[in-house]
Amino acid sequence: MTTSRKLHLDRTAVLGVLACCALWGLNQVAAKAAMSEIGPLWQAGLRSLAAALLVWLWAAARGIKLWERDGSLPGGLLAGALFGLEFACIFIGLQYTSASRMVVFIYLSPFVVALGMPFISRAERLNVRQIGGLLLAFGAVAWAFSEGFTGHASGAPLQWLGDTLGLLAAVLWGGTTLAIRATKLSRASAEKTLLYQLGISGLGLCLAALIVGELLPLAWSARLIALFSFQAVVVSFASYLLWFWMVRHYPATQLASFTLATPLFGLLAGAALLGEPITPRLGVALVALATGVLLVNKQN
Repeated sequence: MTTSRKLHLDRTAVLGVLACCALWGLNQVAAKAAMSEIGPLWQAGLRSLAAALLVWLWAAARGIKLWERDGSLPGGLLAGALFGLEFACIFIGLQYTSASRMVVFIYLSPFVVALGMPFISRAERLNVRQIGGLLLAFGAVAWAFSEGFTGHASGAPLQWLGDTLGLLAAVLWGGTTLAIRATKLSRASAEKTLLYQLGISGLGLCLAALIVGELLPLAWSARLIALFSFQAVVVSFASYLLWFWMVRHYPATQLASFTLATPLFGLLAGAALLGEPITPRLGVALVALATGVLLVNKQN
């Protein structure tokens, strides 16, 4: 299967990645709300398995072949393992560090992609202006969440462990993107790419939940069903399918820069749905973020 690649993001890509970021930001609110009724590992694992079933049904309805031998298995196993380990690091790490600290460490991922992509595709090497834009965008996110770094470490003796797991999650997220582009998975359909990651991560996370003895609720409230359905159908199925399609067709470094908008979308979602205040700091951060992303994606 041949894949046409574009050197720059067009309007379709920009709208698509912004839609993904908005959904991922809202997903943070949904996941946090659902944790009062279901453990994090079960939540992440079951939503991946449910989304994997949807991907299989979608592909079957469209006549997309998922099981043919195309040499993508090694890359698919690698990407799926990285994907699952990323979520395990995030959820376990949140037990030891604050959400604000975690989100800043996770969104170091674009730097991992920026550093790794030149070894895969010379066309995606960043110039000085783009590197500056990436630093500005990340600085905007870090500043918006900087209150999370002002707490007293004495109240969280294992905060270093949570922070380390957040950093590892960023490396794993970036590694997943690089694995897709560097292996034969880059020539597979977006549906097959996503099925690898959802299926492998879902099985691994559910197994981890069993090993650590995390309780699985037998009775699900309407609230939990709604929150879980949003995560499985809208986020894990629809938005991830769109994301992996874009990774195959557009520059990964430029796409990754846009993901820095996700935590700020999460702040906006929290303000809209949970009544959390929107501070002047957030407004300035949004402007700086937009400026940084524009510098990364500006055509020469």
